[in-house]
Amino acid sequence: MILSPSFYRRDTVTVAKDLLGCFLVHAEDGRTAIGRIVEDEAYVRDDPAAHSFRGKTKRNSAMFGPAGHAYIYRIYGLHTCVNVVTGPEGMGEAVLIRALEPVFGIDLMQERRGTADPASLCSGPGKLAQALGITMDLNNTSLVDGPLQVWSQDSLPGYRPGEIVQTTRIGITKAADLPLRFYLKGNGFVSRR
Repeated sequence: MILSPSFYRRDTVTVAKDLLGCFLVHAEDGRTAIGRIVEDEAYVRDDPAAHSFRGKTKRNSAMFGPAGHAYIYRIYGLHTCVNVVTGPEGMGEAVLIRALEPVFGIDLMQERRGTADPASLCSGPGKLAQALGITMDLNNTSLVDGPLQVWSQDSLPGYRPGEIVQTTRIGITKAADLPLRFYLKGNGFVSRR
């Protein structure tokens, strides 16, 4: 059910595609929220848009491994973003989780987000982190045995693999032409089509 570290040690683009349909789970203080991953973006070695491009720093050190850990950061000082670290240790690669389809703990997500609209609960990296209660305290924690986990596609019923759309990433200026964004075609919970 919980994805093993070996899942994340593979090629980052492959991991990004294989994460679609898996479940991001945050269980803490007896409260659990689960969303199906429907959109993500790969950030690879020698990628000018990757936080690791200029080398390892205190802020991005989680991105350099080990694989299967969370790399969490704040953008614009406002929004928390969740990444899964991938590839060999020291490479500085990760997959940004961009959107989730809410599956469990929807009342909790609505409370945290202040909206009842299911389509807007997790349709962006900052929104999904807020909905699942993910904070900077989870940076560099294991996705295998910590409170934040990724479960396989077959962990919960109802998922039917669909066509994956591969396109350019959103909200970046460097390497914006690289087709490293992936989402499930026709899914109503992606951030943008």
